[in-house]
This record gives sequence, structure tokens and C-alpha cells, in this order.
Amino acid sequence: MIKLRSKKLFKRSSNSKQNAASNGACGGYGNNGTANGTGTRTGEIEWEVRPGGMLVQKRESGKGAGEVITVRVSTGSAWHDISIGATSTFGELKAVLSMVTGLEPKEQRLLFKGKERENEDYLHMVGVRDRDKVLLLEDPALKERKLRAMAGGPKPMGPGPYNTPIEV
Repeated sequence: MIKLRSKKLFKRSSNSKQNAASNGACGGYGNNGTANGTGTRTGEIEWEVRPGGMLVQKRESGKGAGEVITVRVSTGSAWHDISIGATSTFGELKAVLSMVTGLEPKEQRLLFKGKERENEDYLHMVGVRDRDKVLLLEDPALKERKLRAMAGGPKPMGPGPYNTPIEV
């Protein structure tokens, strides 16, 4: 891990100028060399080298790994608040929704920001954040098949030698 300090990370406000004047130090650092007197430097950035050799800013240790977000799922007439891991997939969200709505995951279509999302898409990679809204639609083709099966209507016949109707 490499630690680098940036000289100007943010503009100083009038409060930080007053703190610098009261501390008698340049740059707002107090007696122990910190900006806020707690022992951590606010202008210090931690860097790490990735396996490919790229130098990148180090991520915060606990952020995102075990983070749980609440997604508001709208089904048209009702909405559900679902708590799920931020790094989950839309397929996992469909599995949770199947318990709540009674629709099988293959019957569900999830839309986020106007686009239908695939089961393999990760929530955090697409940009789903806490309290974001996802639209749940029932697949129209499967809905039509269900209605025909419940009504007892004729089943659609496909092309083939055994599916030709015979009239007597």
C-alpha cells in the first residue's frame, strides 16, 4: 500500500481559515499534524497497486462488501420494499420477489431506469442505490399462456405433422 498526500484536495472554507489561525499552523493542521485534531489527515489519500500494475485509489474497507440496500419494487398497483445486498444480481432479486408476489422468476421482468435488466446484471454495477425504484412487470407471453390455460381455451398448435387438426 502506498500513501500519498495531496496538497489541495478541497477549497478551504472560512471555518478552516479560522482554525488555521487559531492553531498557529499553516494549512489548518493542529498540534498533532492533523486537520481535525483526531489523528487522521483529511487530505491524505491511500493508494494501492492492482495485479495488472495499475495504481488506483484504495477503496474504503467495509463499504459495499456487506452493505444492504432497500429497493422499492413497484408492480403497478402495489409496491414492496425489499432489503437485499448491494452486490446481488437481478436474478437474486427476482427470487426474493417470487416469495412476495407469487410470480415465478421466469415470469418476471425487472426494469430499472427504463431498461429491462438481465438476471446476471449486478445491482451495484447498474447503479441501483438505497431507496431506488425498480418496476416489476409480468412477462406478457407467459401471462397470455396462463390465461388460456385457466380459461380452458384452445392451445396454440405449432407446425408439425402431428399438430394438424382433423375435421370429420
